[in-house]
Amino acid sequence: MSTAIDQVLDLIGNMTVMELAELKKQYEDKFGVTAAAPMVAMPMGGMGGGAGVAVEEKTEFDVVLTGAGDKKIQVIKVVRELTGLGLKEAKDLVDGAPKTVKDKVSKQEAADVKAKLEEQGAKVEIK
Repeated sequence: MSTAIDQVLDLIGNMTVMELAELKKQYEDKFGVTAAAPMVAMPMGGMGGGAGVAVEEKTEFDVVLTGAGDKKIQVIKVVRELTGLGLKEAKDLVDGAPKTVKDKVSKQEAADVKAKLEEQGAKVEIK
């Protein structure tokens, strides 16, 4: 009798490298974690105090609608376009501002989303 863990390990053992990469990405997205090994920066002899310490650049951004502005209906339309939400859900998101419209997106996508919303008069922050 095999356990659930054995079954999972058998499935993982039969995956291709591409499937494993996709599994890792989905795992990270679902649980909000990273499967990367932690990197510890060790100061080297002869270097100054903070030398050798790497600063990690932020790669994921959240786009937060802080206000709808004067063109609420147009903002709702853009929110629907960007998120795929239904009319009621998009309206509730806009009415409930501040609310996150998109989360964990690239810097470029966050800027594009912000521009589309601001074009309709919405107030938007990228965090």
